[in-house]
This record gives sequence, structure tokens and C-alpha cells, in this order.
Amino acid sequence: MRLQAYNPAWALHAAVRAAATRWQRQGLLVDGQHAAIDAAYPLDCYQPAWLLRAVLFFFTVLGCAAAAAFCALPLLNSSYSDAGLTAWLLLLAAGFLLVLELIITSSRPYHAGYDNAILYAAVLALLGLGVQAQLAVGGAGTLAGPRLAPFLLYGIAVLGAATVRYADLLAAALVFAAALALAANLALQTAAGPALLPFVAMLFAAGAAAVVHRLARGPHYFYYRTCRQTVKALALATFYLGGNYLVVREGNAALSHLPFAPQIPFAPLFYALTALIPLAYLYYGLRRHDRLVLIMGLLAVAFSVFTLRYYRALLPPAVAAALAGALLLAVAAAALRYLGTPRHGLTAAADDEAVPLFNLESLVVAQYNVPGQVPAAGFQFGGGDSGGGGATGQF
Repeated sequence: MRLQAYNPAWALHAAVRAAATRWQRQGLLVDGQHAAIDAAYPLDCYQPAWLLRAVLFFFTVLGCAAAAAFCALPLLNSSYSDAGLTAWLLLLAAGFLLVLELIITSSRPYHAGYDNAILYAAVLALLGLGVQAQLAVGGAGTLAGPRLAPFLLYGIAVLGAATVRYADLLAAALVFAAALALAANLALQTAAGPALLPFVAMLFAAGAAAVVHRLARGPHYFYYRTCRQTVKALALATFYLGGNYLVVREGNAALSHLPFAPQIPFAPLFYALTALIPLAYLYYGLRRHDRLVLIMGLLAVAFSVFTLRYYRALLPPAVAAALAGALLLAVAAAALRYLGTPRHGLTAAADDEAVPLFNLESLVVAQYNVPGQVPAAGFQFGGGDSGGGGATGQF
């Protein structure tokens, strides 16, 4: 049995077909080549539109809740016991997982909504076992308490297994959050924990980003691509917020149960981090043509401005908002005008008009070229210069 529940080829085929569709829309592929690619990369799974996925998810959640309530009827007819609750949770988890595996094998859904709902039901039942065990020993306590670590380790194991097998982005996000909470819990066990907590969060985020970058070169790049992007976005946000002056100052006051937030140690360092990290994100995003890092950099700039205004109100709110809006509109208009023609590997073209995530030149020309047909004018070879997805030089 393979490690992945879904067929890893589905993710690759979906990405290839989507890229081929964009290339045909640009006039870089002729109809025969596009049809040959679709035939060579069949997509024999079920993945409806997002609205239908939401509907299927909602009704499946209702069905899972009804099934759980039905299985709980024996508990209501007898005296309550911890053993009965444990058996109920184990029955639910095993049943939901068995149904999920059978559905994936027979109906071949691929993150179709109802399979996600069944997975979440199974994970909730397994986490419920951890909560029950934690309550039996006196509860989890606070973030700084020593009893929280075992539950976090158990949650990381359950959610990590769900991420590896089903490539679910919510499970991946929860793994990151649980691991971050575990790092914070261990740091707060020491006397210098509150002072070191921002640096622990930043180091953890940097390590998570490095792991994601290394895993991006793995053989199942497309299968875990959304999970990697989710963890990468969370790591970027955590690294910035760990060095943000407002977050550190107010968080320190909350951990110390103070009625107001006093000045913090190393305040100049956090002033510098609040200003420099967004600029570093913007530089890296533009330099590496990384859209996610660029977006996170823009959001970080906005929050840094908010941090400055929170403690240093230089102008009335109405005047500051009007000036900021006018400045942003001017910058956006100038950028759109300047990048109307691609410059320095950057372009203002819509995403559908841009070159896709990975190149298809060798695929189209070497393997699926239709005799007697040539690519449309303007077709140029080139493209990816990085591992994994083969990101192009245009952004």
C-alpha cells in the first residue's frame, strides 16, 4: 500500500492540463497539441467546482454528525463511563477512516468536499481521545504548563499522519500551529522563556520554511504543493509577527497578566525587525519572482504602518487614511504603467496571461508534437530555473 491515499498522478495530471489550457489560451499551443496532452495525462478523478464542493462538505458533515449521534445511543442507555466514551471515539475514528478509504478507492474523489468532511470527522474523533486522556490526568493546563506538551505531541502525530496520507491543507496548517505551540510551551518552561519567546517563534518559522523549501524538491511535489504553500505562508507570517514590536509588546503584557503593556527589553531591535522584515520580503519576492513572499511582504508593510501608528499617531486618522490611499493608488498606477511591458522578469499581465508555474516545452515539442503543425508565432523556449515546479523567469 502506498503512503498517499489519493493517486499522486492526479495532482500532476491536473497541473499539466491546467498549464496546457493556459498555453493554448495564449496561442502557444495548437488544438492538436492540446488534445494530445489531455490524452496523455487523463484525469480520472472527481473534483467538482468549489461551490459544489462546499455543498457536499456541508451535507457530509451533517451525515457524519448523525452517524456519531446514532453510535452514541448505547452510551445514553447505560451509565456513563470513560471506557464507554473511549470505545465510542475509537469506533467513530475507525469507521470514518474505513469509509474514507473505501470511497477514495471506489468513487475516486480528489478533495471533492465530502472526502474532506469524513477525514475531519475521523481526525476530530482521534483528537477527542487525546482530550479524554488529557482530562484524565488533570487537563492540559496553560500554554506555560508542563501538561500541555503530551497532548500537543499527540495532536502533531495525528495531524501529521493526515497530512502525509491525504495532503490536506487544513491538517498541514494545524500541524504547524501545534508544533509552534509546542515550541512556545517548551520555551516557557524556563525562567527566560517570556523574553526568548519571540526569538523561538522566529527560529521555528525559519526552520519550517527551510524544511518546506527542501521538501519542494521531492518526488511528490504536486501532491503536497498546497500543503507546502500553506505552511510557507504561515512560516512567513510567524517570522514577521515574532519580530513585530506591537505583537511582542502586547503579547509580553498578556503573558505577564499586566493591565497595560510596558516598554520591552531590546525595543530598538524589534523596531528594526518591524521595519526591515517587510522590506526583505519585498526584495526576495521581486528578486525570486515569488508571488507568495511578495504578497506577505505587502501585508507586513501594512501591519508595520499600523504598528507605527498604534504608538505614534502623527496625523489625524482621516487625514492619514486619505494620504495613504492616495499614495497607494499612485504607486499602483505607476507600477501598472511601468510593467505593462515586461521588465526585469516582471509583468503586470493577469495571471491567466502569464507563463504557468512550470514549463511544457520539452513535453510539447519532444513527446506530443503533432506532425504538420507548428507552434504559433511568438513561441519561445526557456523557463524554469528552480527545483520542484520549475518556476519561470516571468512573474
